[in-house]
Amino acid sequence: MKIRESAENYLETILILTKRQGSVRSIDIAKELGFSKASVSVAMKKLRENGCIKMDSDGYITLTDKGRSIAEAIYERHTLLSNWLMQLGVDRERAVEDACQIEHVISDESFEALKGHVAKCKDSKCKS
Repeated sequence: MKIRESAENYLETILILTKRQGSVRSIDIAKELGFSKASVSVAMKKLRENGCIKMDSDGYITLTDKGRSIAEAIYERHTLLSNWLMQLGVDRERAVEDACQIEHVISDESFEALKGHVAKCKDSKCKS
């Protein structure tokens, strides 16, 4: 299933916030992303309907296996791309911004090739 970039961003944010603070509510996501609570509410409804998240009666959000799988894949892309760009000399803020764009459009094939290249270079201490 191809999921939209905005949904990927929400899932990645839920994963990051869960790691950082243990539990996540819509207001946490709104604050993290700088979005209105209403916008986040609409997105959470769609993610719930698509089986990516669960929300309990107190409003706490958890990723389903499907949602976690998507979030972890996007987070892996983001982390690898950000770090790689910084190793190439791009300043941190620009690297993170660019990685956030690239992570959604790079094909699985290209990402796996890049991941293999980065791993090989790390092992042989080469400069990318």
